[in-house]
Amino acid sequence: MIRISQMKLPCGHSREDLEGKIAKTLRLKGGQPLRYEIRRHSVDARKKPQLFDIYTVDVDLGGSLSADRKLAAKLRRGEILAVDPQPYRFPDQGSQQMKRRPVVIGAGPAGLFCALMLAEHGYGPLLLERGRRVEDRKRDIEKYWETGLLDPTSNVQFGEGGAGTFSDGKLNTQINDKTGRSGEVLRIFVEAGAPEDILYESKPHIGTDKLSEVIPAIRERIIAAGGEVRFESQVTDLEIIGGAVKAVFLADGSKIETDTVVLAPGHSARDTMQSLFDRGVPIEQKAFAVGLRVSHPQSLIDRSQYGVWEKEEMDRLGLSAANYKLTAKASSGRGVYSFCMCPGGYIVNASSEPGRIAVNGMSEHARDSGRANSAIVCTVGPEEFGGSDPLHGMIFQRQLEEKAFRLGKGAVPVQRYQKLKERFEEEQKEPGKGTGLPETDPIADDYLQTADLCIRGKWREADLSSLLPPSLTADFLEGMEYFDKKIEGFAGPEAVCAGLESRTSSPVRIPRGEDLQAEVKGLYPCGEGAGYAGGIMSAAMDGIRVAEAIRKRFREPQDSTSTM
Repeated sequence: MIRISQMKLPCGHSREDLEGKIAKTLRLKGGQPLRYEIRRHSVDARKKPQLFDIYTVDVDLGGSLSADRKLAAKLRRGEILAVDPQPYRFPDQGSQQMKRRPVVIGAGPAGLFCALMLAEHGYGPLLLERGRRVEDRKRDIEKYWETGLLDPTSNVQFGEGGAGTFSDGKLNTQINDKTGRSGEVLRIFVEAGAPEDILYESKPHIGTDKLSEVIPAIRERIIAAGGEVRFESQVTDLEIIGGAVKAVFLADGSKIETDTVVLAPGHSARDTMQSLFDRGVPIEQKAFAVGLRVSHPQSLIDRSQYGVWEKEEMDRLGLSAANYKLTAKASSGRGVYSFCMCPGGYIVNASSEPGRIAVNGMSEHARDSGRANSAIVCTVGPEEFGGSDPLHGMIFQRQLEEKAFRLGKGAVPVQRYQKLKERFEEEQKEPGKGTGLPETDPIADDYLQTADLCIRGKWREADLSSLLPPSLTADFLEGMEYFDKKIEGFAGPEAVCAGLESRTSSPVRIPRGEDLQAEVKGLYPCGEGAGYAGGIMSAAMDGIRVAEAIRKRFREPQDSTSTM
């Protein structure tokens, strides 16, 4: 196989142009058959509005690896290499006999992929999910967005697929993966119905509309391989004897005996963390980030990133809605950055607890809503939490979410950025003057009332300048003004803020050893909720990693359905 990297073509080129470029680069004779696979694609906009597609392709010339190496050496170009791609390989099984089938808690990406790998290698896992299957969950969420009536068991945070199902479905990760897990995750997604371009796009995404079809296909694959999936089955406690897990207890009072528990509850399972803490399972405090979700017209972002924004021209060039990634360091030393950027997406009410408001962002696969949004967040640690207790970060989140609920009177509180900034600065100069919206003028901003803000769920104009602690708000504003220098209009009159973005990552971590077990033997903390991931890809990869650890230790149980 010959790999060609950094192959550049103008955006809008044809397939014939790409194949001609490959043939010319390799000096192939006319009529020679060409079999190739795109391994990576990105857009180079450094000279906008001149835009280029950048490819890495693998070309199969039908010869041996030795022949490919001779050709690469003959061409003498650094971007041309002979390669021998190796598929991901699940490890060989260990020697210890597994007596009872493993139990996986949580059907987010970590739990799903862990259960899938275990099921397809003979371990017959039992996957327990506190929420409902995707088909039912979609109806529950839409009802909440329409009525404001929250179901604490089935919402944007809880249910099959986890919080990522109702997000943009971004599949990029900053993990430098040499194990092949990332490619295996993408391959499984494609086999389950995801678009094939996720295999090579530099910033792949599925979209919540596609994810709601892909996740059930993975569930059925688990079941077909001998696993079992139970919904509305919340684990409330563990039985721990002699420092080892022996069983899990469910909310309905039932008990399931097992010696192997994969704990993949997601970052919003606060009651689970409280129960584990009370049980004596070691938990550590972990820094995370909070802030506001900020929305702009997508054309503003496209213009800045591409130099092109008209739909017809973007379609001609093969461009999708532009994204961005922004980072800054406030004068306080605190990091401020964009998180979970959703091109052509929606701000969504992502609350999971009564009396509290949390928001997230989501996009459908087409990313065509007309508005872009991302969380602009500030890092927080023990100095904000008010102590070193492992659960203080979780308490801090809840307090802010309760404040957001009060500000929005049960709806998502929304405010134009420039008004937020003005009111905060007034308050700093003259305390008591700048806070609050006049009760006699609840509709105070024409732009909010006339623009399609693409918010899923009820929203209400409110004064967000007092939502975060003043030091965080000051850093947020400083970050926004800095980002405006990178993207013109980012802090302009069309920027709209919504609160509260508080679920960026888990505020705790459950320590685990080199064998991926917690201090409690047989307990495998896994994924984002346990503090070991930060998105769909990293969570799914961690799920596979934990499945590998179990595989290396155990032979599959003789009776994979046994829980006795």
